[in-house]
Amino acid sequence: MTAENGFAPLAGGRTLARNMVFNLLGQGSPLLAALIAIPFLVDGLGTDRFGILTLAWMVIGYFSLFDLGLGRAVTKLVAERLGKSSVVEIPGLIWTALFMMLLSGTIGAALLALLSPWLIRDVLKIPQMLQSETLSAFYLLTLSIPFVISTAALRGVLEALQRFGMVNTVRTLLGFLIFCGPLLVLPFSHSLAAVMAILVVVRVVIFAIHLWLCLRLIPALRRETGIQRSAIGSLLHFGSWMTVSNIVGPLMVYLDRFLIGALISVAAVAYYATPYEVVTKLWIVPSALVGVLFPAFSASLGQHPARAARLYGLGIKYIFLTVYPITLILVTLAYDGLELWLGSEFAQHGSTVMQWLTLGVLINSLAQVPFVLIQGAGRPDLTAKVHLFELPFYLVGVYWMIVQYGIEGAAIAWVIRAVVDAGLLFWMARKFVAGMVSVKRESALTMFVLIAGLGLGLIPGGLGMKMLILSGTMLAFLLATWFMILAPEERLLLRNPIKLISGIR
Repeated sequence: MTAENGFAPLAGGRTLARNMVFNLLGQGSPLLAALIAIPFLVDGLGTDRFGILTLAWMVIGYFSLFDLGLGRAVTKLVAERLGKSSVVEIPGLIWTALFMMLLSGTIGAALLALLSPWLIRDVLKIPQMLQSETLSAFYLLTLSIPFVISTAALRGVLEALQRFGMVNTVRTLLGFLIFCGPLLVLPFSHSLAAVMAILVVVRVVIFAIHLWLCLRLIPALRRETGIQRSAIGSLLHFGSWMTVSNIVGPLMVYLDRFLIGALISVAAVAYYATPYEVVTKLWIVPSALVGVLFPAFSASLGQHPARAARLYGLGIKYIFLTVYPITLILVTLAYDGLELWLGSEFAQHGSTVMQWLTLGVLINSLAQVPFVLIQGAGRPDLTAKVHLFELPFYLVGVYWMIVQYGIEGAAIAWVIRAVVDAGLLFWMARKFVAGMVSVKRESALTMFVLIAGLGLGLIPGGLGMKMLILSGTMLAFLLATWFMILAPEERLLLRNPIKLISGIR
């Protein structure tokens, strides 16, 4: 490591750019598998069974975050020991974290198994003819939870070792198997239990691959397999506030589908969850960027706050410039796209949902930059308190909106929460870059006007009219980007692609 802060290979330079590209590829490639697999799954399983499958995916996603914050803690503590050359402590730290997460996952699996009959019968109100099948599927699902949670610890080790290529190769494989694996059983069975068995096998295999990679990269793990009691306190101290966010945050993300299933039907879950799964794939852009901005903020805020402020502004700007044009297309062509992909029935029920959720995802994507800035400043308690503050209001709001307006109401409630969340995070982040220019006022105003301009995509009309509106709005976006958002040096780099490429150093 070089540079004055000893963190240059990650905080800036080619490693930063390379790791972001790895993250984009790893998180983006499963989208192709989803686009191909979902129509076949809907056709093969039927709307009700597919709705239940989306709930199962949601449960797996929720429990993958319910890791006591130890996945991020492992990354931080292993990286610290590597930087201090205290490698002798690393095997004990890793085995301790792995044991803690296996234990947490086992407890979570047992809890889900106990709650499954009640969830299926009384909460989700699964149709009577599917209850037995769904219960068997949920019991199988519980077997995967310890492996899902423990994989986060092993992935944290690989990230600490800067092996983002490995991490995202395995992530790509996982995304492909999660969507395409169930297709393997459709020629033989349409049972949810058979589909779930495939998903369990996939999670076990992914865990084994992560473990093998860690053993290969750190041979001392084969010899030193004991638990390091002194590491327990360090892991829990760092992960405690992360745990709050990991529980409350996903709860607010996934709660709407549970309520839709309970208050309307599992078919309505499918109409809501399918556009949700599409538009939230946009999160790969901010996730890829903030994944590498987190250590950069951690390294810069204390000693180089001006540099942190610049990174903060660049993060907001580049997320907006990447996500906005896709958002514009999705909002304008929501009905036509869903009709082409899944048919007129899905388009009729899901197009308005897609438009609202797309707006919410854009706002949430921008909010991820202040979110990771606050955590990089060592204040995960602040982000956790924001979630705790929002939770009761969101619970009441989304319930009322679903009762009044159905799945469209759920989408509107989700957007309102995203706006409130973003406002609070941007307000709190200001104290960490106080007195420094992060985002120029004219750039921020331009972004706000362009977001408001998404309303043009809601104007009714045929495909020709929509394409005309889309073309005009896209032209306005390009002109505003060039003259109002990009800095002079950025425009110069775009004029010269060779300088743009060589500028990453």
